[in-house]
Order: sequence, then structure tokens, then C-alpha cells
Amino acid sequence: MGALLPKAFLPVAGTPLFIHTLRSLVRSTLLARVVIVIAPKRESLCDEMLDSHGPFSVPVRLAQGGPERQDSVRLGLAALDVDCEVVVIHDAARPFIAAEVIDRSIAVAAEVGGALVAVPARDTIKRVSGDGVVAETLPRQGLWLAQTPQTFRVSLIREAHARAVTDGVLATDDATLVERIGGKIQVVLGDPCNLKITTPEDLLLAEAMLQKGLGAGG
Repeated sequence: MGALLPKAFLPVAGTPLFIHTLRSLVRSTLLARVVIVIAPKRESLCDEMLDSHGPFSVPVRLAQGGPERQDSVRLGLAALDVDCEVVVIHDAARPFIAAEVIDRSIAVAAEVGGALVAVPARDTIKRVSGDGVVAETLPRQGLWLAQTPQTFRVSLIREAHARAVTDGVLATDDATLVERIGGKIQVVLGDPCNLKITTPEDLLLAEAMLQKGLGAGG
């Protein structure tokens, strides 16, 4: 982003990005509590923003993250209440997640173990070599673009993370860790509007979407 603050704290239509995401999440009546995993040096700022924009319909608490995303998820799992059976893992930078998608992912994860919110690939996908030359055209049929949330039975995702630590495996998402230990993951149809804010242009797009009534701001 080229900003002084992490993107989750950047304002979108005057409100921090992660607050928009939190408001969207708690629209699901199936969520009992939220754990925000955050860098230790940002805890005070996060608390201030939560105080300014709360209260929220469920309890919200903070847990300290680690050096990699995978470390942060593992630490977040350790901070769950002992009675938590299903966990919804979501990117703070995806503010437009719909409550009905969250609810479907929870129902699927409770039944089969894991749920991956995703959308079918609509564009032709090319595998490109390091020097920019097209190496292969992948058949689009059967290819899906993974989003979040990724939702799991707590016992399954904790086992997947523990095995990853033991085996020295680092993955870009939690579903990959569950896949490698043989866990079942079922796709839940997502929404193209559930975009991940990554660039300054994405921030402008998010503001335009909010102005049209999408997301928690609508």
C-alpha cells in the first residue's frame, strides 16, 4: 500500500477497513465471539478503534500474532474459548463478506470438517515462466479462486497447524494445511464482491462499493 499503517487500519469511507470487515462478520447470528489477531505494537491502536466504532453485537478480543500469517492463525486458535467447536478464519482485508456465506460455511464445516469459500474461475488462466513467457494454459473447468472465510472444526484445524509445525511446512492458506493431513474440505460458493483489499486502487473500489450500499456500511 505504501502507507505508514497496515492496510487493515486504513480508512475506507472514513472508517478503518477492519471495522467494516468486523461489522460484516457479526451480521452472522451464528458467530458467538470474535478474536482479532494483531501485531503486539498495534494493540493499543486497535483497541482505540474498537472503542470508537463499537459496541458490537458479540464480544471482541485481541490475540497477539506471529511473524507469518500461519503463525498468527495458530495463535488465534489458541485464544479460542474451550467450548468453541467451529472456527471461521477470515481476512481483515475482505470487508464485503455476506452473512449468508458465513452461515453456509459454518454449516458445511460442522458437517464435513472444513469449508472453503471460493468462486469459479471465469478467466482463462495461464501458467507463466519466470521470464514472462506463457508455459501452459490451464483448463478452466474445475478451477476455483479461494477466498475467505475458511471454516473448520476446531479440532481439525488445530491438528493441521500442529502437524505443519512438526513437519516444518509453511502454507499460504489454512485449507492447504488441512488438505495435507487428509481432511475433507467442501467448497462453498462465494461472491465476486468479496474482494481482498490489496492495492490503493482496491481502496477506491471499496469506497465506491460502500457508496452503492454493499457491505456492512450499506
